[in-house]
Amino acid sequence: MAQLATTIGAFHFDNVLMNASGVHCYDLTQLHELEQSEAGSLTTKSATSAKRLGNPEPRYAKLALGSINSMGLPNEGLDYYLDFALTHQQQLPDQPIFMSIAGLTLEDNIAMAQKIEASDFAGLTELNLSCPNVPGKPQVGYDFDRTKYVLDTIFEFFTKPLGVKLPPYFDLAQFDEMAAILNQYPLVYVNTINSLGNGLWVDPTDDTVVIKPKGGFGGIGGQYAKPIALANVRAFSQRLKPEIQVIGTGGIYNGRDVYDLILCGASMVQVGSALYEEGPSIFARLKQELAAEMQAHGYHSIEDFRGKLKIMDAEA
Repeated sequence: MAQLATTIGAFHFDNVLMNASGVHCYDLTQLHELEQSEAGSLTTKSATSAKRLGNPEPRYAKLALGSINSMGLPNEGLDYYLDFALTHQQQLPDQPIFMSIAGLTLEDNIAMAQKIEASDFAGLTELNLSCPNVPGKPQVGYDFDRTKYVLDTIFEFFTKPLGVKLPPYFDLAQFDEMAAILNQYPLVYVNTINSLGNGLWVDPTDDTVVIKPKGGFGGIGGQYAKPIALANVRAFSQRLKPEIQVIGTGGIYNGRDVYDLILCGASMVQVGSALYEEGPSIFARLKQELAAEMQAHGYHSIEDFRGKLKIMDAEA
């Protein structure tokens, strides 16, 4: 039987699959459904300091090959998710989880990180540098100087396991520059990618955009994102120091999709658009399909093929 277990830092997970932050993790009902699913772990909704209602509806639309959304960080606030995480930790101590934070300002991120630092939370914290759907707020991950300043500030006091969620990059020089920055810090992992920011879709029946916020601009996910996710996972796996692992997110609909992200270097894989459409039962299917894909290639564990993407030799 194929073994789907993996590790991130010092944390062990029964399998590589989990939800993408923002999908099926808004409230306790959804979080408990993830707990009871066959996911290897879960992450909470990216939290702000206080509860946010998010952007006006409609803010999500299914597309032919994925989705477009401009949710605007609707969430119940950090305290809500920290309470859940501490309860989960007490009841299921052998199932570590992730907590995601996405402050609207650096001061918000500092305050939330300080609260987590002072708490008994012993899992992994994720700093979201890549939310593309809050009107008027730029993605920190595209400002390299700002990214460095944020990480300098957080690591002045934060000592618990920390990872960062990154936006998609599209140029080799961007991979080089961001990796050089990230390698300066004691990060446990990077999570790549967030949705493809500020796409747009037109409803052909009435020539109207399909979501209301930001004049119809929103993050693109699903199959549209897979090639970009593969490239970002591959690029950062090649450039980051070995202590910083990669979580791959984007375009997961079947076991082969999971396999491909691992092949490019991912140690865990998050599911977004397909989870939104199919619900937490998707994890059981993906586990079976991934195991079948591994067995077809003669692999017994994730580490047998992680990062072992084949490339073509350059012509002489």
